[in-house]
Amino acid sequence: MLHWLEKNLIKILRRIDKPLSFEEAANLLNRDVGTVAKTVQWLREKELLEVETRTIHFVSLGPEGEAYSLEGLPERRLVDRLSDLGGVVNIEELRKSLEENIFKIGLLWAKKNGWIQIEARNSEKFIKLIYYPPETSEEKILKQLREKKTIEFESLDEDLKKACLNLKSRQSVIEIEEIKKYYIRLTEKALRIPQEELEVEEITRLTQDMLISGSWRQYRFSKFNVSAPSKPVYTGKRHPLQRLIKIVKEKFVEMGFEEIRGPVVELAFWNFDALFQPQDHPARDMHDTFYLDQPRIGQLPENLVEKIKNVHEKGGSTGSLGWRYLWKREEAEKLVLRTHTTATTIRYLAEHPDPPIKVFSVDRIYRNEKVDWKHLAEFHQIEGIVMDKGVCFRDLIGLIREFYSRLGLKDVKFRPSYFPYTEPSAEAIVYLREKNTWLELIGMGIFRPEVTQPLGVKYPVLAWGGGLERLALALYDLEDIRTFYFNDLRWIRSISNIYLEKKIGMM
Repeated sequence: MLHWLEKNLIKILRRIDKPLSFEEAANLLNRDVGTVAKTVQWLREKELLEVETRTIHFVSLGPEGEAYSLEGLPERRLVDRLSDLGGVVNIEELRKSLEENIFKIGLLWAKKNGWIQIEARNSEKFIKLIYYPPETSEEKILKQLREKKTIEFESLDEDLKKACLNLKSRQSVIEIEEIKKYYIRLTEKALRIPQEELEVEEITRLTQDMLISGSWRQYRFSKFNVSAPSKPVYTGKRHPLQRLIKIVKEKFVEMGFEEIRGPVVELAFWNFDALFQPQDHPARDMHDTFYLDQPRIGQLPENLVEKIKNVHEKGGSTGSLGWRYLWKREEAEKLVLRTHTTATTIRYLAEHPDPPIKVFSVDRIYRNEKVDWKHLAEFHQIEGIVMDKGVCFRDLIGLIREFYSRLGLKDVKFRPSYFPYTEPSAEAIVYLREKNTWLELIGMGIFRPEVTQPLGVKYPVLAWGGGLERLALALYDLEDIRTFYFNDLRWIRSISNIYLEKKIGMM
């Protein structure tokens, strides 16, 4: 017994006499794809339909490709500039006329394409334009993608296909997504069904009027298949990065930690000076730190100013020589976007100098970095401290090993390192079995006396901190850190609510 939708689909396939995709069938039936999928499932179970899977590739612009489609490929910009400068120019002069990364990438590809030649003259290097190319296949496909957003790879001619593969070999220029499409065709059994059988009307609902009138006897009633596939439903859920943040917080709470929060706009005093970071340290330069313009300065904690000043200049009562320079109040008063959540930690420690302390923070920080596939100007940091009588570096190693073990990262190693405000210091690296590689995740150590004594802290403070997004890349098996902020619904929908829990359990 066939449902009327099954009959209609069989009649359409007989008339068309060629395989149809689910989308084409839905259009001809005037139904959605989900309904077609159910109908196909019914017919497959009755051995009346066969389903063929075809793989189709769709090309779209990556982050770098978006910029190149507007501003031009680096090699094109390089030869354009070279042409403007007369066709032969000193390599350093050309470098200064272009952005550094555009110059480097453009030089590499222009030379590889045979457009330029590098010559040595009197101990100087010159670049000579030997071929100014017309519009390349790579530029044509970038232009088409800017206009159409997505193009089917198989529909392109051979030159454009080759251009796509060339661009795919370059970091984040284009993306090629593989999509499976399903095509249906009738079986021999379906072709043997008499035509008059397909004209018999079938219904799915029995109404009161049909019972009263007795008209129900004229119809056939369809059976319901409750296991047939249905259209996917995208329910509300946490963003994958927020899901990881929630899990990290839960692990810390399970280990007996308390969460702390602090201001995003912070005094340079707390961000740098209280951590025994000298005022001429490169990290305090505007190239690495966002300084506020309005308001420019904030109020210092007067009870600590002289103590911090004395530690910086002479080492205070720690036995250290300090940095042996003249500490300036006006540098400490500057307001910054915090560059690490250690500023929050040190604030808390100054207000709670007595043991025991066991706190953590997972929050946003800001650094003046060029955004690319592995760097962001705004990201999250996992931070924590333990302060108590008798705690030591071995306790810190055990604590970090336990934390990552709870996240499914069992293979953890430690190697010596250097940080301005901890001694001894180390880095924790974990082994990713799926990628067969080691990944550095956090820095750790014991706060130096120059950090703790001015705050009135008399016992050891175990401290650690690291980027959350780097951990997320490993757990979500991604290559580009910007994926978390692209708001790509296809990727977000593909990550189920329980994906991370399963991933952690498998590692």
